[in-house]
Amino acid sequence: MTVAPLVIACGALASELRAVLKAQGLADLVEVTYLPANLHNRPERIVPELEPLLDEAVQQGRNVLIAYADCGTGGALDALLERHPEATRLPGSHCYEFFSGADQFAAMHEEELGTFFLTDFLAKHFEALLWQGLGLDRHPQLRDMYFGNYRRVVLISQTNSPEIEAMGRAAAERLGLEFEHRHVGLQPFTAAVEHGVAISLSRRVT
Repeated sequence: MTVAPLVIACGALASELRAVLKAQGLADLVEVTYLPANLHNRPERIVPELEPLLDEAVQQGRNVLIAYADCGTGGALDALLERHPEATRLPGSHCYEFFSGADQFAAMHEEELGTFFLTDFLAKHFEALLWQGLGLDRHPQLRDMYFGNYRRVVLISQTNSPEIEAMGRAAAERLGLEFEHRHVGLQPFTAAVEHGVAISLSRRVT
C-alpha cells in the first residue's frame, strides 16, 4: 500500500498552497495539515507544535514536506529536520523569501534593511494577527519598540488586488511607515512547492 506524503503547513499559507497544489495537479497526491497562523508571531512555538505531527507521520512511514521556511526559529526547525531525513522544508529564512524568490528578496533587503514585509494574508489579517496579536491595541507605545527600526512596509502580493493593496497601505499608515507594493504572484512559491513535493514523492514509502 502506498502512503501519501504529508505536508505540514503554516495556516498563513493555506489559500496560496491550496491554489498551487490544485493548479499543478498535486492536490490528490499529498495530504495537508495546517498549524495555526498566529504562530507567525510566536516562532519559538513552531517546532513544539510541529514535532509531534512529524513524529506521528514518520511512525506511519510517511515522508513529510514542511511548508515553512526557518520563520524565526533560529535554526531549531532545521535541527529537528536533521533528525528526520524523511522530511524537507521550503527554502529560505521567511515566507517572504519563497513568495518573492531569493534574488528579489535579497535585493529588497539591500535597498532598505528597515523593511517590514506583508503578504496578502498578513495584509488581510493585519488587525487580528499583528496589531492585536502584538498587543498594540492595548499598548500603542509598543509600536516604537517593535517597529522603531523599520522605515517602510513592502506588500509582496500574490494576487494583484486593489483591496489587498489598500489594506497594506492602511497597515503602513497605522505603523507610521512608508508603503511600497511589489506584486510577485505565485510563480516563486509554485516552484518551491513543486520542488518540495517532488522530493517527498521521490522518497515515497510503499
